[in-house]
Amino acid sequence: FQILALIIFKWNSVGFSSSSREQQNIPGLSMYPISQLCKFCDRQSSSCNGTGSCMSDCDITSVCSSHQDVCVAIWVENGTGFTVETLCHSPSVSLYGIMLDDYNSSRCVMKEKNSTRGMVHICSCSEEECNDKLVFVSTAKDQALVYIILVSLLPLIVMGVLVAVVIHWHCVNRRRQLGRKWDSNVKMCKPKAGGLDCRDTCAFMGDDDGSDSSSMHANNLNHNTEPLPIELDLLVGKGRFAQVYKAKLKQTSSAQFETVAVKIFPCEEYASWKNEKDIFFNKDLRHENILHFLTAEERKAEKQYWLITAFHPSGNLQEYLTHHVISWEELQALSSSLARGVAHLHSDRLANGRPKVPIVHRDLKSSNVLVKNDLTCCICDFGLALCLDSSLSVDDLANSGQVGTARYMAPEVLEARLNLENIESFKQTDIYSMALVLWEMTSRCETIGDVKDYEPAFGSKVRQHPYVENMKDSDRPDIPDSWLRHQGILAVCTTIKECWDHDPEARLTAHCVATRLAEIEEELDKLSSRSSSAEKIRYEVHIPVAMEIPEEEQFLRRMQSLTGFSLHDKQASL
Repeated sequence: FQILALIIFKWNSVGFSSSSREQQNIPGLSMYPISQLCKFCDRQSSSCNGTGSCMSDCDITSVCSSHQDVCVAIWVENGTGFTVETLCHSPSVSLYGIMLDDYNSSRCVMKEKNSTRGMVHICSCSEEECNDKLVFVSTAKDQALVYIILVSLLPLIVMGVLVAVVIHWHCVNRRRQLGRKWDSNVKMCKPKAGGLDCRDTCAFMGDDDGSDSSSMHANNLNHNTEPLPIELDLLVGKGRFAQVYKAKLKQTSSAQFETVAVKIFPCEEYASWKNEKDIFFNKDLRHENILHFLTAEERKAEKQYWLITAFHPSGNLQEYLTHHVISWEELQALSSSLARGVAHLHSDRLANGRPKVPIVHRDLKSSNVLVKNDLTCCICDFGLALCLDSSLSVDDLANSGQVGTARYMAPEVLEARLNLENIESFKQTDIYSMALVLWEMTSRCETIGDVKDYEPAFGSKVRQHPYVENMKDSDRPDIPDSWLRHQGILAVCTTIKECWDHDPEARLTAHCVATRLAEIEEELDKLSSRSSSAEKIRYEVHIPVAMEIPEEEQFLRRMQSLTGFSLHDKQASL
């Protein structure tokens, strides 16, 4: 008994020290620049009994509202049973009077603490959905109880083993005796036809168990959670595949609500809903310039499929440009944020260096770009998006078809000459579409001088909803000379022209566009800060022959090295 107790003590000691080392090696919350993905359910009954480990049984996964939030689970024992609550919470704010102190862990290890709700077991962690599995660590009192129980049961266990050995020996001996008796009386005793021996019975029972287990597993897979308490408010958009509503997401614990956007697909557009849902479920998609995704729901009663996302009251870029003339600073913010969003989609690595599957949007246009409150862009509508997985074959890519909006299609898509053997070709089509959106932004910037009413790319040169055949003969939108008097607009137009080049291989990458727009902004800021006049930037560049302006000449030289061409030559060619 002393040896057994020593073994149990050593095993527990090794387990605890190993757990501590694991927690020390897990990165802290500060390593996550993006919001956490956690289980998020209000208090509900639980099968967890406070020992070992168990699942929270929460069927809702949510993206935390702040990147500082961690995953939290609260287990409470009351007079009638057990309840579990899962949520996101910031470690810097107390929760029911408790400060979270173990959130750097990758496991949700329960600790008993005194809260404003009485004694509770609470845990916090910083891995994705780590609050789904709850771990209850045995206390010293529990360990002593286990030790006493094991010691008490040891004689019974030994006796049970001995009884089992005796019964097994008796069965084997009895089977041998029956075998010998059968052999001696084989002529007199014959088995009945169709008899069912032990092996048949065991196989039959095994099939039953398998069916029950499979059926239960299927029910779990097909189980639909309760839909979120969402009240549709106002229709704000309508496309080919779905309608978008402004909606109220009610808070179950209060009368307050959050405003969200709900994209509703009819049942016949299930494929579009599934493709966009699968794209959004990719955790590597999350970025400040990509629409923030909350969850997806199958509303079988209404025969609808829902995508629930963040709501941006400024609407899409097309609507915003229709009703607003933008300043140079706003053009910088909108254009650079759009380029950063496309660069994130196309990138094969995240900012931390971890590999990422590139994604192409394939339907970039101003109506698929939303304007946030800080006047930056976020890309939405991934119904036609494609993950450029290395396992895709040429046939897989060919089956993707000629998709997108004809007005924004690249020439190689319109002419069905896309190079399917090079996945970069798909990215180059996005770059062409982005160039047209950048042109639309520039056409509404007050810096160009005479700002006309908003028109989409190609304006009235083509019909309102052109077909592919209508667009094949189209050239490019006009860039008047009057736009090019401003140094920044000149550099932006140079970038636009390189992005809509007829040769896909000659187009810039999204990362290059984002870098160039950032450098244009930086160079103009330097020029502005060195200027001794009250004006920040001259909107028109007048350079008399007998007058030198070193700062502006410096800027032109930097722009020349940035674009690889002379800006004066570019102005003439544009």
